[in-house]
This record gives sequence, C-alpha cells and structure tokens, in this order.
Amino acid sequence: MLFNSVRFLVFFLLLYGLFLAIRKQVLTRTLYLLAFSLYFYYLSSGWYFLLLILSTLIDFSLGHLIYSAKTQRRSLFWLWVSIAANLGILGYFKYTHFLINSANAAFGLDWSFHKIFLPVGISFFTFQTMSYSIDVYRRKIVPLTAEVSDLPSFFRQLSEFAFFVSFFPQLVAGPIVRAAEFIPQIRSKLTLTRADLSRAVLLLSAGLFKKAIISDYISVNFVDRIFDTPAQYSGIENLLAAYGYAIQIYCDFSGYSDMAIGLALLMGYRLPDNFNLPYRADTIRDFWRRWHISLSTWLKDYLYISLGGNRKGRLRTYFNLMVTMLLGGLWHGASWVFVIWGGLHGAALAIDRWLESLGRFFKRKVIRIAAIMGGIQAGGYVWIWWAAADGTITATAAGQANGVLTYIAIAWVGATVVLVLTESLLRKGEALSRPFSVLLVFHFVTLCWIFFRSGALNAVNPPLTTTGSMLMQILTAFQPGVFAEMVGSAYGPALLLIAIGYLLHFRPLGINRLVEARLAGAPFALQALLLALVIWGAIQMAGSGIVPFIYFQF
Repeated sequence: MLFNSVRFLVFFLLLYGLFLAIRKQVLTRTLYLLAFSLYFYYLSSGWYFLLLILSTLIDFSLGHLIYSAKTQRRSLFWLWVSIAANLGILGYFKYTHFLINSANAAFGLDWSFHKIFLPVGISFFTFQTMSYSIDVYRRKIVPLTAEVSDLPSFFRQLSEFAFFVSFFPQLVAGPIVRAAEFIPQIRSKLTLTRADLSRAVLLLSAGLFKKAIISDYISVNFVDRIFDTPAQYSGIENLLAAYGYAIQIYCDFSGYSDMAIGLALLMGYRLPDNFNLPYRADTIRDFWRRWHISLSTWLKDYLYISLGGNRKGRLRTYFNLMVTMLLGGLWHGASWVFVIWGGLHGAALAIDRWLESLGRFFKRKVIRIAAIMGGIQAGGYVWIWWAAADGTITATAAGQANGVLTYIAIAWVGATVVLVLTESLLRKGEALSRPFSVLLVFHFVTLCWIFFRSGALNAVNPPLTTTGSMLMQILTAFQPGVFAEMVGSAYGPALLLIAIGYLLHFRPLGINRLVEARLAGAPFALQALLLALVIWGAIQMAGSGIVPFIYFQF
C-alpha cells in the first residue's frame, strides 16, 4: 500500500473519515490508528508484522527493567540486552547472507543458507525502538511502564508504545521518530489549524510531485537504463545519469518524508523535518545536517557520542567519525559497496575537521572541499593505474582517462585559486566562493551516489563493475555531441524533469515563503484542487506499475 497509489488514497480517506469522528477519544483513536498501522505493515511484509510486535514487546519490557534496576551496572546490563536483541533481529534478516558471502569469498568456503525475506522498514523501526531504550538508560525519558498500576493501565501504556513504534506514515521509511518527541503527543489534544491544513496539503502535493512525477519517471525512463548497462552509453549519458540519480533519490526519499509528515499533520501529529535542501550544502558536514536528518542525528547522538565524540582528542574524533559513517553505510544495505559509500563520507568528514583545525588558511570552506576533491583526484589516478596493471582497461584508455582527470584538476584548482585571491583582495569573506563550494560538495556527493546506486537490489551487474564502467565511460568516451541527440530523443522528457528538479531545489528561498503564504490564504477548495491536480498528474505519468520508494529496501 504505497503512498503514491490510488489504493492508499482510498484507504486513507476511509480511515480519515472515521478518525475525525473519534479524534477526541484518546484511547479509542490510539487503538484505531494502531490497528490500521499494523494492517498497513502486514500488507507490505505479510506475517512478518509479528516481528514488529516482537520488537515492540522486547523494548517495552526492557525499558522497564533498565529504568527500575537497582544499580547502574544492572541497568547497563539490561540496556545491552535490548541492543543485542534489536541488532540480533536486524542482523539475522539483513546481514546473514552478507556475512556468509563475505566469509565464502575471503576463505574459499562454500557455505549456503536459505533465502531470507527482508521485512520492509526493519532498519527504521529497529533504530526507533533502540533509541527508546537508550534514552531511558540515559534518564532522558521515563518509560511508559512507570505509570502502570493495574491491568487496564498496562494495556493503555503498551498500546501507546506500540502506536509510537508502528505509526504508519513513518513506519517503513522514516523519519526516525524518538519517544521524547512523539509519545507526549499521543495523549495531547490534537489540533489542526488552517495553517496546519495548508502546510499538510502543500507537503502532500510537493511529496507526490517529487516522487511520482519527477523521481519515478526519470528512474524508469532514463537512470535505470544507463546504470544497467553503462558501457553501452556515452560518457555524457553516464554523467547525466549520475546527475539524474542524485535528484531521483532526493525526490524519492524527501517526497516520502514530505508525504509522511503531511499525513501525520492531517491527523494532528507532528513529525520532525527530514530534509533541508541538501544539495545547497557548502561542506560535507553541512550536507549531513541537511540530508536524512533523523538518521544523521540518530547516528550522532547514539553512536558517535557513545564512542566518545570529539571529547577524547583529535585522532579519536577522526576514528569515531569513520566508524559512525562506515556503520551508517552498512545500515543502508548489506553490501561492501555501501561500506565504501559510508567510508568516503566518513573520510571526507574527518579530513574536513582536520583541515579546519590546521589554522586560519583552512577556515575557508572552499579550500577544505577543494583539498578533499584533491584526495579524490589522487584516488582516481591510483584506480586507473591499478585497472591498467590488472588488465581491466587498456594502456590507451588509462592514458586518456589520466589526461581528462588532469584537465579537470586544472579547472577546479584554478577556479579555487582565483576565487580565494579575489575574495582576499576585495575582502568579501566567502561570498564569491560559496557557490563553487556548493558545486564541489555536490559533485563529491554525486560521485558517492554512483557507488550507492550500483549496490541497489536486483542490480544487473556487480556494484564495483557498474561503478568502474560508468566512471571509465565518463573519462574516455564523453562524446558531448550526443547531448543534442538526447534532447530530441525519448530521453528528452526525462532530461527536462531532471532540470526541473534541480531548478526547484535551487530556487530562491523567498519563493517558498511566498507559496506557503499564498496557499495558506487560499480557500480550501483551491488547496484540494491543487492536490487533485498533482494526483491526476501522477496517474498520467505512471507507467505499467507503481514504483516502490528507494528506501523501502533498507
């Protein structure tokens, strides 16, 4: 039952009609939405919805034991039981085959295991229940069991915790909600002001537009085709596919988050924002403050800080950053390519922090991201040398690729020097170089997305084969003249939607405020018409089937 399907629209309208009638009765509305949420999850994962119930019962019970333990040591013991149980469930379903295949490859073994179905959204609700146990241990929240005095109160508290875990808008792909943010809302009076309604309609319209009109179309009609067989396409087609995937995954995931937040808001519940125009970031740190905010803050609060954060010296800080991002990459998928993706981001974060500590010269963001790109450039030379020595590419192709890399380096190094000198002479701070910083950060992120997309489920080729093939085509067979042919071909609409996606992403922020203000003041009939038009457009753009959200595989 996908948000971008007519089936979900019908179900939600039926759900919403009855919800409005019972919204003032706290226990009744909680049980009603809990039942629908479990049914919603059953439709996606069948009887594995019992796994969601098991996870709920484990952390509800262990949260009580953590809080009521007589000693700190015993409390810590129960916390580790909770963490082991959650990670054990997640590890079995998500990483069993990955570990077996890695052991087979490393030691020449031939182990095998039965096929394991990956329940949708298991990574999301596992992190959500874990955060509850950790926050109880840290005394940031009081467990719901503290209010249990008899059987009816036990039932009420358990139902509220189960509702927190399984609330259907954010259940299968976030945002990852924390108990301290959501549980107090369960008993509070639910309100829906005119401003809330306008924002909900805008979020639903924007989310559906990004997902069903932009992301799905460019995925099916352009990006997937290039990533499946990159060697059959020119370099410029591969480069545009990388740019296309960057906007596709943003529109797909932020579109889901927008719809989840909008649906929850229609029922009076507030979910945290999950995206903030990430491709406007001018540092890698800034990117992770804007991208998948609920996950990045979760990793910071529960992993990075638990490892020591930046409190134990510089080397330990860099180590903690790397471990956090490596595990964050592994969270996204059971494949080494996701570890590489996380490692690239972790290394960039560590290098950025190290450079900033070196002195005034490296306080400039453009210099730090330029240095990081220099490291990427050096890595590119090493990779080309290794591929040529291994016989993967010819000496001629290696020479051509090295030449292109050198021209690219001259261009961005030259631009960096000119901008820094100009700012220094004019005393402009970083006003001139910030757009270039944004451009460099975007290209670093897009390069990492190639690794990420190559590890997608049901990918035609091994991840590193796809990544290497795409990069070699870009460096050795660019053929810019093909672009004119693409615009006039069947790829034209996809390229137009990619351009629209980026134009909307980089639009002046004042336009956002203007649109929100105008929509808030518009009659409800006009707001409903806007949403209806987007739904109609999504239906018209849909192909033979509804495209699942990318993050459902995690």
